[in-house]
Amino acid sequence: MIAEAVGGWITNSLALLADAGHMLTDVASLSLTLAAIWFAERPATPNKTYGYYRLEILAAFINGVALAAISIWVIYEAYSRWLDPPEVLGAGLTAVAIGGLIVNLLAAWLLHGDHKHDLNLRGAWLHVIGDALGSVAAIVAGAAILIFGWVWADAAASVLISVIIIYGAWKLIKDSVNVLLEGTPSHINLTAVEDSLRSVSGITDVHDLHVWTITSGIEALSVHVVHDGSGDRNQCLVTVRERMLSDFGIEHLTVQIENEIQGSTAEHPCFSGTNCFGPIHDGKHPRTSIGVE
Repeated sequence: MIAEAVGGWITNSLALLADAGHMLTDVASLSLTLAAIWFAERPATPNKTYGYYRLEILAAFINGVALAAISIWVIYEAYSRWLDPPEVLGAGLTAVAIGGLIVNLLAAWLLHGDHKHDLNLRGAWLHVIGDALGSVAAIVAGAAILIFGWVWADAAASVLISVIIIYGAWKLIKDSVNVLLEGTPSHINLTAVEDSLRSVSGITDVHDLHVWTITSGIEALSVHVVHDGSGDRNQCLVTVRERMLSDFGIEHLTVQIENEIQGSTAEHPCFSGTNCFGPIHDGKHPRTSIGVE
């Protein structure tokens, strides 16, 4: 970061200055990543029953926002330079960019192992990949300036890399927001989950089905299933757990088994057009249902 900041100031290169600014956000973002991982390892408490897993998702969200904000700033600066291209020292620009590329490739290799399964590490990996692409763009711009005298190549390279970074940042923000809103994980088809549950022997109906992500790689499910009374309920529960784990990778389950008569008369208020949180005592929509968990 320091080398590119000094090099960008000396060579008057926006690409190097932008990459240095991007690396400044990396320092903060990677520090946030490390802090989130450390907090996530702390045990659950009575006040934080899931522990601190969600801090990793929050860190990923902040990383994505930081990436997008820096990229927008770079595009704005590049537009100003495109209108009035300043003189840029191509040789110095290329030399510093090559050094930055080597460092970024090493960092990307170190982070590559788990980035596909951890949103927090994916955010850190995206930062580093963005820096590496920025170095490549700076090298190309430096070569264009040296060979053809195209001083505008510096601004053009900055815009190109910013667009690439924004694309990755948007996906990171979208995925992290989906987790924070407890949305259904993108790789799980809720209809397929319901069909799998309904195919279990003895289950006649399924309702109140929810699947969400606690943190990267840890999905949870809660559901009420209606049982017709045939067969062993415990075996039914075992079968449900085995199918959810083998077919969808969901290990954390809460399953409530209800009698068939009870399940057919108890319509859940959240899906009946009535107030889910208000006091409902008309007998038709009981606030709680009794079942075997």
